[in-house]
Parts: sequence; structure tokens; C-alpha cells
Amino acid sequence: MAGEAGPFDTVAENRRQVLYWRLLSRIFAVDEQLALESASLAIVDDLDLPAALLDPAVSVDTVVQRFPTLAADLLGLLGQGNETANSETANDEVVDDSDGAGAEAGAGTGVGMDEVRRAALVSKLLLNVFATGAGSVSATQLSGWQSDAEWLRRALGPGAGAGTGAGDGFELNGTLADVEADLVRRMRLREVLANNALASRLTPSMSLVEQLLRDKHNLSGVALANAKALIRRFVDEVAEVLRTQVEKASVGTIDRSVPPKRVFRNLDIDRTIWKNLPNWNAEDQRLYVDRLYYRQTARRTTPARLIVVVDQSGSMVDAMVNCTILASIFAGLPRVDVHLVAYDTRALDLTPWVHDPFEVLLRTRLGGGTDGTAAMTLARPKITDPRNTVLVWISDYYESHVEQLFASFEAIHRSGAKFIPVGSVNSSGQASVNPWFRQRFKDLGTPVISGHIRKLVVELKNFLT
Repeated sequence: MAGEAGPFDTVAENRRQVLYWRLLSRIFAVDEQLALESASLAIVDDLDLPAALLDPAVSVDTVVQRFPTLAADLLGLLGQGNETANSETANDEVVDDSDGAGAEAGAGTGVGMDEVRRAALVSKLLLNVFATGAGSVSATQLSGWQSDAEWLRRALGPGAGAGTGAGDGFELNGTLADVEADLVRRMRLREVLANNALASRLTPSMSLVEQLLRDKHNLSGVALANAKALIRRFVDEVAEVLRTQVEKASVGTIDRSVPPKRVFRNLDIDRTIWKNLPNWNAEDQRLYVDRLYYRQTARRTTPARLIVVVDQSGSMVDAMVNCTILASIFAGLPRVDVHLVAYDTRALDLTPWVHDPFEVLLRTRLGGGTDGTAAMTLARPKITDPRNTVLVWISDYYESHVEQLFASFEAIHRSGAKFIPVGSVNSSGQASVNPWFRQRFKDLGTPVISGHIRKLVVELKNFLT
């Protein structure tokens, strides 16, 4: 019996490798490898798993709907703790072998049928997300891919790829964003938008919004109306997330020059008791209060001016959308005066529409060159009270007039205004920033912000409150 443990591990390991070789073949090879296909089909059948796991045309949602028990297996499948748990389970099964084969099996690879089953499920997730094929893509296919990508995130465990600050999460989001962008480019988007039924299947995403913004001038009628509805949905969804982040950030310091409001909710019970302790009567065991104390809740809110300048070239779409929405949220705060300027080779003052990011985005033009001096011409006159002004400049800083523009940045910083250069505030955290500008901003003491938009939220809240 002991001699059977080794061959069992070898068989299981071979099966797992077949599944992974088949996965790589489907992703990178043009033609199907019939031997790998038939072997993989036999393996999943032997595991009592559905053959749909091998078909990238079948979404993960469909598989889970047909076989609900697989949902629990997919959640956290690729998380750190799962691998350990699986190996421990495999080892436990080997050790519990009543025939005494466990000792020899434990000395082997430890790969059992549980690991083969796991390989089949992992292959399904990776196949559906990364084997996207070629040719045109329908709205249904895009929506299905977005759902499969979400299943992959869930398989990686809580926080994976959710912009938590971890490098792996940013890398995953960047990779998925690239795949999604390719799918969107392959869509016959105008035909989809012209059909209400097809357009309703589209799930708003940054890649889709970018394509809509690029093509909006070529749309009309039903197609334009559907495009606007999708942009509006995306803006509202992002705004809800950012609004929550702004609300969670710290608020202004207590203004102790303002007398506390004498209402019950502001009553400071602990301080009232402490201050009245001399009035304690030991005979009747009572504390006599001759003065009530209240908490001070008024906060100092100095009127502040926030100026946001956005490079609307194609490489900055993600940051532009996020920061345009963020500007509108801050514009809704009390005593914050927000101004918004967008530029490429020309500059446009979008301040009249700053409260409505949807309208702002419809007025932007993606692409073209970049000339920050044009935007500086509009932005600099707005700095009338430097000590109470913050200028957020969002760009990759590949500019036409490098020295001239940096001299203006330096002058604004030295005037006492808060200057925040932003290279990227998006879902992936990936950005290409002109290294010449990056180094000089660092030397100036104003390093470029790149990464998740929460960084910018904290910076702005610290200044404005």
C-alpha cells in the first residue's frame, strides 16, 4: 500500500500541469491543442466538475448559476491563506491514511486531487479574463468580461486590486484596465450605442468613458443620448465613492474663540462633574451643580480658493475624470471657492460648470499637444490671496515650454500658495511623468502625487479645513 502513494502524487501533479499547459496554450496559441483539450476534458470529468470550466465563452456567472456550490470555492481561491489551507488539507488527508501510506506520501510532492480541482478552477478564471481572442466585441461580451474580472478579484481575496495601496493591487488593476481598454477599442461602439437594447447592456467603466469622450462629436440622436447616459452613470458612481472619502477625511480644528452653544447635546458631563466636585455633600451623598459646562463645537472655516488645472490630453483621461468629479465635490463644501481649467494647446475656463462634472466632461477635448503656459495664463490671475489658495495641477508634464512653465510653478510656490502637482490619481496608480519635472518638484519640496485618489483627498482636506 505504501508504494501507491508516490504514483498517486505523480498522477495528480501531471493532471495539474496538463490543465495549466492547456491554459497557456489557449491564451498564447492561435490553434487549439487537441491532445491538451481532450486530456483536460477527461480530468474535469473525473473530478465531477462541469465541462463549462474549459469553455471561455461560458461566463463564470453562468457556471455559478448552474452549479451554485462552486461559488464558495471560487471566493478567495487565489488568496494567500487559501494555498496554505489547501496544502494543510492535503497533508491531513495523507496523514490520516489508515493503511499507513501517509508517511511516504507526506515525503512526496503533497499534490492531491484537491490541488488538481483548484487548478481547474484557477484555469477557468484566468482563461475567461485573459483569453479575449481577436476581432470585434459585442456589448454582451464586454459586460461578461467585466463580470469575470470581478470574480478574479474576489478569488484573490479582500482588497486585492481595489486600490488599497499595495503594489500588487495596483499592478492587477493596471493589467485589467489594459485588457478592458483593448476590448472597448474592438467594439463597434457607434452601432451598439444606436441600439437601446445593446447600449443598456454596457457597464460604465473608465475605458468605455474614454472612448465615449473621444467619439462624442461623431455621435447624434439615440447614440449620443445613450453615450451621455453612460457617462452620467459613471460620473455618479465615482462621485458617490469620492464623496464618501471626502466625508471620512479629517475636518477643521475647533475654534475656541467662539462660545459653546448651550444645548443639551453639547453638555460636557465629565467636565461638569469635575468642576463641581467641591460642592459634594457627604451627608446626603449628593453633588450640587452650580455651573454647567459645554463642549465647543464651532470650527474655524477660513474661506479658501481651490484651483484645479487639468491636462486633457489622451494620456491623462483617468486622472482628468477623477479630479473633475473631485473638484465638483469640494465645490459643494461651505466657503470653498473652486475654479477649474482644462488645457491642451489651448486653455478653457470650466469654472461655470464646476458643480456638474458631467457637463465639464462633455466640454473637454481629448488628445492634441500640451502647452501648460496657456493654462497658467488663466490660472495665475485667480491667485489673489496666496496664503489661502491651493493650486492642483494634473498632467504628465511632457510640455512644450518646460523652463517657462516650471518658473511659474516655482513662483506660485514661493508666493505662499499651496501647490500640488499630480501625475496620476486613478484606479491603477500607474503614470508616466516627465522625469525632469519630477526631480525639480522634489527639489522644490512639492513631490508629484501619484497613486490612488485618496492621497489627493487627504492633501486637499488638510489645507481646506
